[in-house]
Parts: sequence; structure tokens; C-alpha cells
Amino acid sequence: MRRRKRELTTEDAHVWHYVARQAKPLPGRTLPELPEEPPAPVPAPVTPAIPVSKPPKKVEPRPIPPLAPLDRRARRDVARGLQPLDGRIDLHGLRQAEAHRDLLEFLYAMHHRGAKLVLVITGKGGGVDARGEERGVLRRLVPHWLADPALRTIVLGYEASAPGHGGEGALYVRLRRARRFDKA
Repeated sequence: MRRRKRELTTEDAHVWHYVARQAKPLPGRTLPELPEEPPAPVPAPVTPAIPVSKPPKKVEPRPIPPLAPLDRRARRDVARGLQPLDGRIDLHGLRQAEAHRDLLEFLYAMHHRGAKLVLVITGKGGGVDARGEERGVLRRLVPHWLADPALRTIVLGYEASAPGHGGEGALYVRLRRARRFDKA
């Protein structure tokens, strides 16, 4: 088995050269030459550092909690009219884009006013219209819009309303409490 000849590093060559100078060379042999030193690296230009007292902390976004429906007591009180609704919006007859825009504007406005519970009327839909398109598109899409991360910052949860408020054609939407940053 043949051994590979190992290349000497610059540091090893310097050490060997030092040791070899101390010994008398055998007849016919000479002192190995010291390899040339590689050029010194050019120092990088110094840029003034901005003084920082502490490195900034890495802020992890908090996970959004799951949507929560109304509890039984609150649902019963709303259905009986004992707890008033803070607002309502009717999306009947609107196209998807219009309904989405109106819903966003309404929910953000209600949240800003401090509303806790609003009614979103989507209509029951069902069946097929004269053009052969399925009806009740808003009834299916509004829950998806409410679960969207853009609205999760203000929406706590939703569920189908009581029969007196539209039943399956409407949703109770619970809103988060608006934070007040102004100190008056």
C-alpha cells in the first residue's frame, strides 16, 4: 500500500526549516528552501460603527388563537333580544368583490367603535340561478373571509345566527376589544 505524499502547510514548512538549520545535512543534501510567504491580506476599510447598547431582540409573532363561537348563554341572550347587537350589515345582492370590500370596511369600523357583536347577513342562497350558477356564494365565502389572517386581528369568532336574526342566512361575529393607545 502506497502512502500519499502530504503537502506541507506554510506553518509546517517554517517549523521544518528551523529544525533543519539546527542539524548538519548529510553528504550530498542541502538545506531545504523556505517557501515564499503569501502576501499579507489587505485590511478591509474601517467603517464607523453605530453604537448600539444592546442587540435588537428577535420578535417572534404570536400564533393567532383559534376562532371561538359564542357561549350558550350569550347566544341565548342575543336570540331573545336581551343582549343587543352592536351593528348589522346586509350583503344580499352584492357581488363577491363588493361584498368582501363592504364586509372589511364594516368590521374595521365596528371594531374601531368598540363593538363586541355584529350581525352579518349573507342570505341563504341555495339552488341554481337562471344562468346556471350556484346561489349562496356569500354564505360559503364569508366564513373563509372571517378566518383570513387579515381579519383575525379583530375577529374572535363567528357562528350561525338564531332563527329570529336570519338563521343559516346570517352570522353572529364576535369582535376583539379595540386597544386604546391614546392617553387622555
